[in-house]
Amino acid sequence: MKQLRFYFLLSMFISLFSHAKAEAFSKYACNNAEEDSLVINVLGDSYVRNHRRPYEEAWHYLVAQHNGLKYNNYGRNGGCVAFDRSNEGFGPSLLVRYKEMDPSADIVLVIAGHNDAVIVGDSKEKLAVFEDSLTMLIQKIREQCPKAKIGWVTPWWVDQKGFEPVVKSINHICRKNNVPVLNNFNKKCIIKVRDAEFRKKYFQGANDTAHLNAEGHILFFETGNKFVQKLLKKIKHVHLAK
Repeated sequence: MKQLRFYFLLSMFISLFSHAKAEAFSKYACNNAEEDSLVINVLGDSYVRNHRRPYEEAWHYLVAQHNGLKYNNYGRNGGCVAFDRSNEGFGPSLLVRYKEMDPSADIVLVIAGHNDAVIVGDSKEKLAVFEDSLTMLIQKIREQCPKAKIGWVTPWWVDQKGFEPVVKSINHICRKNNVPVLNNFNKKCIIKVRDAEFRKKYFQGANDTAHLNAEGHILFFETGNKFVQKLLKKIKHVHLAK
């Protein structure tokens, strides 16, 4: 009898939690996309694919839904801007994968650099390869999606070799090429990746320094939405969602 009561209470708790979570997502994911909606391509690594969770939980998907955009996800776990990782099962670099994108996109959001930073470490030679690849990728995206406004989202403030120089390069090269950057590599970022207790609550694992869980994506939604809306403002006759 006690066991039955326990399972009944447990099922009630799960049901209530699921309902609360659904309500939280519905606050942001209002699917207003229509046939003539603007198109957003999101290109990158597991920050885009959302690692072990559905990409429909990711902040960029919620932002697209909130603003009535048609959403295309071109994320792949382990992907790099510069380095081919096909032998490891993570596929080619973005310099190859950009060709997969819908050429009619109005916005291209690139979220990448985490895996490059891990590979770069303290190597000046690999950093130079990353910088050349980043410059070329921006040019290739503009050829593939000629009318798109491009925005770049950096990795989190990860305490590991390679991240600081890679993010510095992203900021410098994107500024040089007139690409707005959402720079998350700083202690002011709402995602406190260096805080173990924060990671337990908002990441997909306590030792995870890359992948937000559903609650983490909701937490970052407002920051991501402001950035995407800045890109939308560059497009004429766009009505922004509140």
